[in-house]
Amino acid sequence: MMKRLLPLLAFGLQASLAQAAELKTPGDRMFADYFRIETKRLADDCLAEIHSLDDWNAKKKVYRKQLHEMLGLDPQPERTPLKATVTGTVKHDGFEVRNLHYQSSPGLYVTGNLYVPHNLTGSAPTILYVCGHGRVRLDGIDYGNKTHYQHHGAWFARNGYVCLTIDTIQLGELPGIHHGTYRQGMWWWNSRGYTPAGVEAWNCIRALDYLESLDFVDKKRLGVTGRSGGGAYSWWIAALDERIKVAAPVAGITDLQNHVVDGVVEGHCDCMYPVNTYGWDFAQVAALVAPRPLLILNTDDDGIFPLDGVNRLFTKVRRIYELHGKKSHLGLVITPGGHGDSQELRVPAFNWFNKHLKGKSVLIDKPATKLFTPQQLKVFDPLPTDERTTTIHDTFPQIAGDDTKAKRPEIIKNLREKTFGGWPRRGGKLRLMKVSNTERDGVRLAAYDFGSQAGIRLRMHIAYKTGLAKGAPVHLQVLNENQADDITGQLQFVAEHPGVYVAFAPRGIGSTRLTQNEKHLTQTRRRFMLLGQTLAGQQVWDVRRCIRALRTLERCAAAPLELWGTRGSASLVTLASLFEKDISKLNLSDYPATDQEQPDFLNISRFITPTQLLDLAKRKTQVVILGKEKS
Repeated sequence: MMKRLLPLLAFGLQASLAQAAELKTPGDRMFADYFRIETKRLADDCLAEIHSLDDWNAKKKVYRKQLHEMLGLDPQPERTPLKATVTGTVKHDGFEVRNLHYQSSPGLYVTGNLYVPHNLTGSAPTILYVCGHGRVRLDGIDYGNKTHYQHHGAWFARNGYVCLTIDTIQLGELPGIHHGTYRQGMWWWNSRGYTPAGVEAWNCIRALDYLESLDFVDKKRLGVTGRSGGGAYSWWIAALDERIKVAAPVAGITDLQNHVVDGVVEGHCDCMYPVNTYGWDFAQVAALVAPRPLLILNTDDDGIFPLDGVNRLFTKVRRIYELHGKKSHLGLVITPGGHGDSQELRVPAFNWFNKHLKGKSVLIDKPATKLFTPQQLKVFDPLPTDERTTTIHDTFPQIAGDDTKAKRPEIIKNLREKTFGGWPRRGGKLRLMKVSNTERDGVRLAAYDFGSQAGIRLRMHIAYKTGLAKGAPVHLQVLNENQADDITGQLQFVAEHPGVYVAFAPRGIGSTRLTQNEKHLTQTRRRFMLLGQTLAGQQVWDVRRCIRALRTLERCAAAPLELWGTRGSASLVTLASLFEKDISKLNLSDYPATDQEQPDFLNISRFITPTQLLDLAKRKTQVVILGKEKS
């Protein structure tokens, strides 16, 4: 039946698809409006419940736990032995550099350079320097971004600080991946709640563990800094771990308005973002540093960290510092220029650490310059054969297996809170409107528009033979993109079959599809991620709203309702059925076997597999698995 049903259900979409192809952008305009609405909602909610210091103290632990979870660190990985190893030492006037590695988890190697001043007479203030994206590769050999940023470590050492500069998993000596969704189509990262930001945060936490093991490190005087990507990682570790006493992130943060609406997400890889399960704006991350000294540094013409967003974020965070009576512990430095590693930005950061880790300001008379060749700072030769760094995205998050046991109420709760937290709290009015109603060859054809949520208006197409008795079964086919263009034979099919046939294309499909440019599609989907959503997750909501709209029609109100889905839409209707009443049957083709085959639903793989999801649906309604459909 499915093969004959599919052509039928596309009947009303031909004209709307032609219109979309002609205009190119109706879906783009709708999505742009939606992103503005959703971004404002999250911005307005950010820290809005904090009115007093008591409010903050009551919420701070909850926020920090949520951030751990959004970085894939709840539950936290086991603190296994670091196996820290120094592989070589480079001497210089006034300090030495120890080339070293440690394992933040077994096989997760972190390479770094430890800058240690000569003639230390006691424990010294210590800086963790986390690198941005600065690739150093010569003759096919990766030397790590630590060699690109070596001048920072050298400056700190020449001024009496111990400084550990660590590589990131991308652009390190063991190059991992920061671009899973940005470039490599690894959308299942969203399903697993994985972000490389979490690995970078964990590597920083273990870096502090290592530094605390050294007798010449003052454990009460630990600071963190870094720029660009390193600025972002400075935020994660400072917010997560109160062992950091002073922080000076450089060009590493701005607000959702810049990222989502203004589009700077397109200039950032996945390592810049937590999985936004709880719908945070970035000021909420920054506020977790309070009341410890925090200096935010940026330039006035940075294309990927725009000044207006930095200022908005600073203003929100300043209110939290004021509640603590520590307004002077928060600073903002803006210097002229673009997204660059300038001396003008470095000097205020150096002064900030001198003030808060040494208790004094001193003359900065030594420029931060590169003193070593990349070869001198290399850690590995050869590379370890047991490393997991390059493939850590496969194993870092803890995900469910088919042997995972969970009760239905717990799974539904997790789905609602951690997968579909971006759904509206209330359904809102459907504003159902009939936009066409015609009869042809004994078949009644109608189309209805309805509101799925603010900014999203969709259309369903309905067909049934004239004179069909009320109460006839309703068949709702949720379409994939490649099912929306064949209408051959549909009128005869409807005339010969007793039932109401409904075709529905969720947002991004059919008449609301986006401009068919792969980069544009990718960056649109990534915007959903930043809002604590996925496109597929919101499409499930669209299916639910379509069901609600159908139930308002007299012919469909009490009729048996069957849902039909193929491949991606098979997952959509399965999930929708868990949250809607009176679904009589699911008819599924090509149901996905793994989370890499199914659409990306935020965090879903952390507590349920596709097979378990299907079993869950079977407890509530009849499920029929159909044959494999041809594309």
